[in-house]
Amino acid sequence: MENALMVALTRQMTLRRELSITANNLANMTTAGFKVEKLLLAPKEGATASHTDGPNKINFVQDWGVARDFSDGRIEITGRPLDVALVGKGFFAVETPDGERYTRDGRFTVDETGSLSTSDGMMVLGDTGAPILMDAFGGTPSIDQKGVISIDGAEIARLKVVGFASLGELAKDGSGRYRAPEGAVPETIENPQVMQAYLERSNVVPILEINRMVEVTRSYQSVSNMLKSEEDTSRQAIQRLGKVT
Repeated sequence: MENALMVALTRQMTLRRELSITANNLANMTTAGFKVEKLLLAPKEGATASHTDGPNKINFVQDWGVARDFSDGRIEITGRPLDVALVGKGFFAVETPDGERYTRDGRFTVDETGSLSTSDGMMVLGDTGAPILMDAFGGTPSIDQKGVISIDGAEIARLKVVGFASLGELAKDGSGRYRAPEGAVPETIENPQVMQAYLERSNVVPILEINRMVEVTRSYQSVSNMLKSEEDTSRQAIQRLGKVT
């Protein structure tokens, strides 16, 4: 395969990956706590096709990871007592069947056992590391700026809000949650900025993502046209060679 075709095919692969990431950003532009993502690219040296002269190495492009922007999303008032938003750094800790996970999605509810849970049924943890029991106390909960939950003036628990020294180490775990790498110890945030009856929306900027999708689509089409042109050139060369021989 000719060098130009080899390089173009690797570029098409990264463009398809980039288009997928951009489409996912747009699909989650109203998802609570979602953080926008961007594909990271890097050059990769490889061997050329067989030839009698010319360079011995060529550079391909490859994707080597996804960058995630953890800046705050838009804070929206909901008026619902169990909707909670975090301003600034930090994550809520929740318990899942696979262990402790972390999220910025504060759409909490009370499950059938009376425990504070996420919108998909995972238990929200208190600063003691235990689930937070709500139903037994009755009344409308009040949640202060530090995450302390009170009912009828009595403090019942405090939300576990944690941070990490390196956010780049966090991996997506589905449903808006992240998992920490093995051995990473979350740091308890003593003075978080918690807002009751608010939600943090996605930090996706739709117009930027739409523009990016248009750019990626055009680039993909341009590479496709180049591949077709190279293929036609090769076919013509083979046909002419056949006539000469």
